[in-house]
Amino acid sequence: MEVPRRLQPTPFTLALPKPASSVVSPLGTGENPAKDKVTERRDEAAEEKLNAGVTIFVEAESPHSDASAVRTMSRLPSQDSFSEESLMSEEMLAQEAKKKLGEEEAAAKERAAQRQLFATEELVQTERNYLRMLQLCSVTVRNNLRKLQPPPPNLDSMFLYIEDVIDVSSRLLSLLDQKRVQPGDPEFLETLCNSFLSLSADIEAAYKEYLANYNNISAVENGYKQKEALWIEMIKVIKASEPEVNAASLSFFLVMPMQRIARYPLLLQTIQKHTDPSHPAYALLEQTANTSIALNCRINEYKRFKEVADKYKKTEILTIKDKIYRLNTRSIAKKTARLSQQLKHETGMAAKLVDEEFDALEGFFYVLENGILELLENVETYLHHLQGFLACKTEVFDFDMDGEKEPICYKEITTALRQWILPTFEKRLRTLIHKPLCALRDLLVGPRNLIRKRLDKLLDYEVIEAKSNLSYEEQAVANTYKTMNTLLLNELPQFNSLALQMIWGMLGTFSCLHKDLASDMEQLFQSFAQQLPHSSLHPAVFWEWAESTVLEGARRLQTLCRSVEDTLNAPIVQPLSPSSQHRLKQLTDKHGSGKIYQVVATVVGSRDLDLNLNKGELVAVITEADTRGDKRRWLVDAGGKRGYVPSSKLLRYHQATDDPPPSPHLMLPEGMAGARRHSYTPEGQPQLFVRQPCFQVVAAYDFTARGSHEVSIRAGEPVRVLEPHDKRGNREWSLVEAKGGQRGYVPSNYLTVVPVGGGSQAF
Repeated sequence: MEVPRRLQPTPFTLALPKPASSVVSPLGTGENPAKDKVTERRDEAAEEKLNAGVTIFVEAESPHSDASAVRTMSRLPSQDSFSEESLMSEEMLAQEAKKKLGEEEAAAKERAAQRQLFATEELVQTERNYLRMLQLCSVTVRNNLRKLQPPPPNLDSMFLYIEDVIDVSSRLLSLLDQKRVQPGDPEFLETLCNSFLSLSADIEAAYKEYLANYNNISAVENGYKQKEALWIEMIKVIKASEPEVNAASLSFFLVMPMQRIARYPLLLQTIQKHTDPSHPAYALLEQTANTSIALNCRINEYKRFKEVADKYKKTEILTIKDKIYRLNTRSIAKKTARLSQQLKHETGMAAKLVDEEFDALEGFFYVLENGILELLENVETYLHHLQGFLACKTEVFDFDMDGEKEPICYKEITTALRQWILPTFEKRLRTLIHKPLCALRDLLVGPRNLIRKRLDKLLDYEVIEAKSNLSYEEQAVANTYKTMNTLLLNELPQFNSLALQMIWGMLGTFSCLHKDLASDMEQLFQSFAQQLPHSSLHPAVFWEWAESTVLEGARRLQTLCRSVEDTLNAPIVQPLSPSSQHRLKQLTDKHGSGKIYQVVATVVGSRDLDLNLNKGELVAVITEADTRGDKRRWLVDAGGKRGYVPSSKLLRYHQATDDPPPSPHLMLPEGMAGARRHSYTPEGQPQLFVRQPCFQVVAAYDFTARGSHEVSIRAGEPVRVLEPHDKRGNREWSLVEAKGGQRGYVPSNYLTVVPVGGGSQAF
């Protein structure tokens, strides 16, 4: 059987369309025939190459055909030439692309370097302008505003902490200027980053205090705006201080630190964005940018803490009416929840959150507070006694020791102490001890209020702590408690430490002040020591003499004090009115003279059967106790009415029965002694005495009464001497009766005894 033979594949050539370059131009071919022929030849060659390639592709499907293999081999040289030309063109394109890419990268790097330079120059230049503005505000504008009459109140409070901000900004620029590198130098970026990082702690400390105080700046400026005339004058001064700036208020300058601290991260991030990562200072620049961001975050957190502290540390003095107006449903519910939570803590129904660290700080704060208040009270008592000592000017009295050195030296020393040494000591004590203690006492109010508010917020937090999902208000309560707790844990140790240091410092200052006082007094006494008679004695002998002298003086002083006390405690004898004399006679006849007492102070009855008596009234004591045996209330007879009187307001009444001794200034005839009567004996009718020869007492000088216990007399006026001494036995005064029956005391040396003609009557 004959096997059919497989037909041999016949090669064919795929006719491809001619390239567009062979198409006749619509402008005609007559313009350049030679060029057209060359173009046709080139197109034909390209077409042959393409056809050869297609033929190779088609015939490659017949591996068993030798003719196809021969034909393929015959066409390989044309394929190699095409590949070589393609590779050459690709290499040329790649080189051109690489060259173009390199040019673009170089241009991009140049643009980035230019932008980096611009951002760096902007940071430095804006820092210089910023510093100039702050200096202009704190020096020029501030001094011009102080010249206003009257100066604006609380002006200095608007510039608190601005000196710290100026200082840290000037230090940053000085570090950059010390290196003497320009923003275009490669080392400038590293210098900038190192300078900023070295001052980051100082920048944070300066700006956080300034920004925390900015609300106070706004409040003070709003107070100025409410006074239209003052505000207009301030604007004129601000504009005249720097016309080029054209500032309309102080906040134009004072808001700059708040804007500047937020601009540092933006400028540093801009510089980092346009810096090549391969730059040597790129890592340092990245660290600086991150530091500036963290610095702003910490400042914002500190400002938030301060706002919470300022809100809750204020002490409000509210009247009952204000408290009633503040009552509402929400406040009542809040206080009720807190009270119930406290009751649960006391009864053990709910566990109390315990923070041992805070409890220790709180206990130390209260101990510190008690110590400060007690120290302040002691200092004020010390100053009070010092003022009392300065008020006793003993050197102005005459000691009747003229010509002796001891009183002269004493006067000189006492004068120097009272006029120079002790006033200087008191002034220093008030400045260095008393005023700081008062300021420290005022500072205790804020932490004390925060601790109390923290307890309230803790009770609120305990109620919502167990909840999984918190509402917006509950989350605000939790955040407020956590903020106050964190603030106290951070700030209270610093306050306690600084307050303790201040107390120790003031105690040391108090000791130093006394050392200075002792030194000044020693120098003063040494300057007068050589003038004293005992200055040449041996120290042992001198101290023995001084001790004996002091003891002797103490004994004399004690004797004098006892005599004065006995004199002061002697019964007071005063003239009685006719009604009092009648009551005295009535009570004496009824109860006896030993039961008569005089009321020394006004008595107002507060119980049943109590009497109301005036000072000086006479009563008779019936029993020295009440019905219950209380000896503090005595039953007395007040001349008809009986009742109880406190025993402490009664004093035994003594009647003088003997005639007083004659006055040394008033020599009366012997026969006139019987005419004297005691002022407390019942008064009778005036008696007439006739003697041969007869004398009478007249006023030698005019005397004008200075009180109700004295009587006015004129020279030559006859008077009757009732007692030649006063109620304390002082003979320099005499109790007399003038014309008209007026009684009173006159000086004894104003009286004289003159003879009267025979048969005349003495008044």
